[in-house]
Amino acid sequence: MKTKLSILLVLLSFLISPVFAQEKTKKELKAERDSQKQKETEALINSKKFDFEAQKVTPQGGRMIILDYNTYFLKFDTEKTTGDLPFFGRAFSVPYGGDGGMKFEGIPENIKIEKKKKSYSVKATVKGKDDVYNLMFSIFYDGGATLSINSNNRASISYDGEIRAPKSTEAKK
Repeated sequence: MKTKLSILLVLLSFLISPVFAQEKTKKELKAERDSQKQKETEALINSKKFDFEAQKVTPQGGRMIILDYNTYFLKFDTEKTTGDLPFFGRAFSVPYGGDGGMKFEGIPENIKIEKKKKSYSVKATVKGKDDVYNLMFSIFYDGGATLSINSNNRASISYDGEIRAPKSTEAKK
């Protein structure tokens, strides 16, 4: 009886040990994916060329609004930055017949990139046709990002979303 019990315990130990080994490899795979994502994010920030896709917006003094469609973006580039973002909040001075959103295009100035513990901080100023926009990004290692925009003619507003590599123009043709 003792030999049968010992054989059973040995067999069970062989069956259980691969389960524990598999747990460890899942953690290692997750750590590997996270480090890969961090390297991709760091490369995008160092190149100073990335697309920000807004998913949520929080106006000053308002509550968060979830954006249904992935059509709101800011294309950041040192040569030309283009933004097409919705605006909810108080506008101090808006041109007559304006569309109400934050649509601008310009060359970013005063670009400052700062690495923090778990994120990057990117600041820039873009002079549009009718306004000056101060952009402040908080970009996390996983690609998630927060964009805060202060302008002269509108109240400040914050967007949550993620960054990704810019789509090539050849693919659009």
